[in-house]
Amino acid sequence: MMAVYDLEEQEQIDELKAWWKQYGNAVILLITVIALTIGGYFGWRGYGDRQSLEAGELFVQLQGAVGSGEPKKVQDIATAMMDKYPRTAYAQFAALAGAKAAFDAGNFAEARTSLKWVVDRAKDDGTRDLARLRLAVVLLDEKKYDEALATLQSVPVEAMTALFADLRGDILSAQEKAADARGAYQLALDKTDAKSPYRGIIQGKLEALGDTK
Repeated sequence: MMAVYDLEEQEQIDELKAWWKQYGNAVILLITVIALTIGGYFGWRGYGDRQSLEAGELFVQLQGAVGSGEPKKVQDIATAMMDKYPRTAYAQFAALAGAKAAFDAGNFAEARTSLKWVVDRAKDDGTRDLARLRLAVVLLDEKKYDEALATLQSVPVEAMTALFADLRGDILSAQEKAADARGAYQLALDKTDAKSPYRGIIQGKLEALGDTK
């Protein structure tokens, strides 16, 4: 039975990695558009126009590094922005990009540090929840299951309820808590739009658990 769970756990981890690799850049691009459009508005009072301008210029460089596939440069720019402009929205978005680059490179410690940084500083609930979700993925990959569940404990914004529930299901499944995992997956399914192709993935996970009664 343990071998089956080991296999399922590895498949789930591989699936999470594949999801991040496939959609991570799209998420970063979306964040970039948002940041470049309204980043100045969210700039922390007291830093002034010059600070916002400098942070924005660095963020454009980071965007270019993401587009050209230079993960080390992405991480370096993100670190610089976190150090120099920690109270700007640009720095938060840069930290998310840096965390993704670190995760893809297998540097989970750096990914964790960047994501926790965002969780602690984000003013926007959606940005904070995105960081929490990604942090839980990293912790799951490291088999730090209790920490991963704790990261997902607080109620997220409504739009991310299904993603949080689905990831909780993955963590609980990895812990061999099939009945609890089923409940989490069912919530994820209930909160997912009826027309979303994502429903098929969640349904497959439910079926893979079998009868947990």
